[in-house]
Amino acid sequence: MGSALPLEALLFVALGAVARAFPEILSVYGQSFTVDLKEDLSPVTEADRRSNRVINDELTRNSPYPVLSEEGGRIPFEARRSWRRFWVVDPLDGTKEFVKRNGEFTINIALVEGQVPILGVVYAPVTDLLYFAWEDGGARSGSYRLEGFADLAHRVPEDLAGRAVRLPPGRPFDFDERQKRETITVIGSRSHRGTRFDDYVGELERLYARRVEIKTSGSALKPCLVAEGAADIYPRFGPTMEWDTAAAHAVVRGVGKRMAAFDSGRELVYNKEQLVNPSFLVY
Repeated sequence: MGSALPLEALLFVALGAVARAFPEILSVYGQSFTVDLKEDLSPVTEADRRSNRVINDELTRNSPYPVLSEEGGRIPFEARRSWRRFWVVDPLDGTKEFVKRNGEFTINIALVEGQVPILGVVYAPVTDLLYFAWEDGGARSGSYRLEGFADLAHRVPEDLAGRAVRLPPGRPFDFDERQKRETITVIGSRSHRGTRFDDYVGELERLYARRVEIKTSGSALKPCLVAEGAADIYPRFGPTMEWDTAAAHAVVRGVGKRMAAFDSGRELVYNKEQLVNPSFLVY
C-alpha cells in the first residue's frame, strides 16, 4: 500500500474530496429527488451515490490507501483484515435529515491506522461548518472548527489550521454522585430517540445533576458538539456502523475526550469483522 504519507498531507486529500463532493450533494438537495431503500430499509438518494463516487475517486487517486465506504459495497473481512491504514467514508451521513431538509447532515471521512481513527473530517454543507482533526504529535495536530469552508474549498490553503478555531483540550467528565452538578447537557439524536435514552437521562438527573438539559442534532455533528464543549455527553443506544462514527471519533480524540462502549468502557475500534458499533457514550 505504499509508504505512510504525512497526516497533514492526507488531511488536505480528505478536504479536497469534501470540496468536490459537497456541490454534488447540494445540487440534489436543491431540487426534487427520489428516495430509495437499501437492503436494511435505510434511505439512500442520488446525493449519496454522487458523493460516494467523487470521494472514492479523490481518495484512491491521491493516496495509496483502500476505502471502506457505506455506499461502496461490503468488502469481506478476509480482504481487509491486513489493512494497516485505510479510509472510512460516509458520503452522506444523516440521509433522514437530508430527506427532511433540515440541513443536519454531514460528509464524514476518517483515516484509520490499525483500529484507531487518527484523522477525521466532518462537514455540514448547508451550514458550511467543518470539524477536522489529525493526530501526529506535531504542534498543530489536534481538533479544529471552521465556519466558511466553502469559500476555501477549491483553494485549501496550507495554513488552514491557522484560519480555524482550535478546540481546547477537554477536562475529564467526573461522574461523582456525591457532589451533583447544577446542569448536565446531553445531546440526543434528531431521528433516533427511544426509551433507553430517556431512562439514561433520568438516571443522570437522579445521580449526578440537579437538571439535565437536552439538545438535539443530526448525523455526526453530535459527537463534535461534545468535542467542542457545547454538550457534556452524547449517549447512543442501538446500532451504528463504523462509517457513522470514525471521523467524529477522531475529532473527539483530538481534544482528549472519549467515545467508549457502554458495556465494556473501551474506546470504539474499527475494521472489526462485523462493522456494527455497540451502544456507546461520548464524554
